[in-house]
Amino acid sequence: MPSVLFLSSFPPRECGIATFTSDLVGAIDREEGSKSDVIAVNEPGGDLRRYPARVYARFDERDRQAYSEIAARIDAHPATILNIQHEYGLFGGERGEWLVDLVRQVAKPTVITMHTVLPEPDAVMLRVARSLCDFASAVVSLSDTGRDLLERVYGVNPVKLHVIPHGVPDVPFRETAAAKASFGIGQRTVISTFGLINRGKGLEYAIDAMAAVVRRHPEALYLILGETHPVVRRQEGESYRESLQELVAAKGLRNNVHLIDKYLSLPELLAYLEATDIYLTPYLNLTQIVSGTLAYALGCGKAIVSTPYLYAQELLAFGRGRLAEVRDAGSIALQLTALLDDPSLRRATERRAYRYARSMTWHAVANAYERLFSELTEPRPASLAHTA
Repeated sequence: MPSVLFLSSFPPRECGIATFTSDLVGAIDREEGSKSDVIAVNEPGGDLRRYPARVYARFDERDRQAYSEIAARIDAHPATILNIQHEYGLFGGERGEWLVDLVRQVAKPTVITMHTVLPEPDAVMLRVARSLCDFASAVVSLSDTGRDLLERVYGVNPVKLHVIPHGVPDVPFRETAAAKASFGIGQRTVISTFGLINRGKGLEYAIDAMAAVVRRHPEALYLILGETHPVVRRQEGESYRESLQELVAAKGLRNNVHLIDKYLSLPELLAYLEATDIYLTPYLNLTQIVSGTLAYALGCGKAIVSTPYLYAQELLAFGRGRLAEVRDAGSIALQLTALLDDPSLRRATERRAYRYARSMTWHAVANAYERLFSELTEPRPASLAHTA
């Protein structure tokens, strides 16, 4: 496989794209026995962050001149191909438009992985996405839904489009008892949600739903796992978390809902998922085309209840999970209770989820990226090059 340089946010920055990139780079390096380098995008205040040795360069998203300088450093790097993990908010200019100049200047083949593809983009978002895809050698969507939108709404050349799913850990299908014992929660029925907390998560509706659930299942325990998103914390402090804690108290749910304020390491996250009976994503943004938390829960073989955002509709189809109405605590409670009332239904849902996610393991995802990178960098036969 050709050597690859990645451009993205990267740990220890706490954001979903950073975690995704770290997992992808690690998976590719394990497959190839190599060590890929990364160019890290810094947010305001992130310039003092201590990155691992694989970070070849870093730049401030707000520094207009840095985009041209980084383009030159990309071409100076010995890697033969560039992969950009794209999210509009990671880059400077309106809707991250400064990234277009960087991609235009880079001579290496460039693959752009699109993490956000809205069904109804505004004019600037549409222009930026089209420009990025025009200059890219290939465009990766993490879902079939995203790929369809890129072709139909954004007008991207279908020849450039590839679907490579969000990766998931390759873990055994396990019972929950041992993991529950390790957390000291006995045999309580565990519902969980994990990830960086912000108002778009809809957690207030999940807490409201628990008030109805515990009347029928008083043993149920809902774990909200994760710290407040750093950007949200800078803008509004912990006001959203505090409002959730007040709601828990007002509903008399202190024994049934616990907020665990911690950024979880991968081993901690997998341990909590192993202890989980039902995974819940009550998200409010119905246009979301990918969710790492949903993907990981599916990969661990969890029974899932979710609001019907686009990614959930795709992943949970054919009985792989259950959908509840958005902003509707009663609907969430109804779906949770259906799984809690019927353990055989829950087990069947878990098995369907786990089987489907075997094609999404990081091993499979790394191999898919490797094939794409190789296709883009292999020399073309002279006869084909002459007729192109």
